[in-house]
Amino acid sequence: MTTQPPNADPTLWELHRALQQLREDQSDGIKQLRDDLRGDLAAMSQRFDQTVTKDVYQADQRLVHEKIRAVEDAQEAAARQRVADQQQAAGTRKWLVSAFVAPFLLGLVQLWLTSKIGSGP
Repeated sequence: MTTQPPNADPTLWELHRALQQLREDQSDGIKQLRDDLRGDLAAMSQRFDQTVTKDVYQADQRLVHEKIRAVEDAQEAAARQRVADQQQAAGTRKWLVSAFVAPFLLGLVQLWLTSKIGSGP
């Protein structure tokens, strides 16, 4: 066991300074915590400003679904129109073929018959 000299006890002034330093350190720490808390609250406030309510979100989703449905309906209508156009084009081609090829064939048959009759007995 070691013994301390009688003058090793702190004086009242040293105790006062130590307590004052402790208070300043605590005050600075509390001040820093308060500043950090204010910053965190400001950040949370900004994030809350960017959030939407459930009703607004659902309304937005309904609008998106309606737009998708409108695009799908337009796409289906375009596909039906394309099929109708292709059928009409096929009909037009058949008409053109029959309008030009049939008279040509009839003319050939008529020439053949004329040549048969004309060169006959």
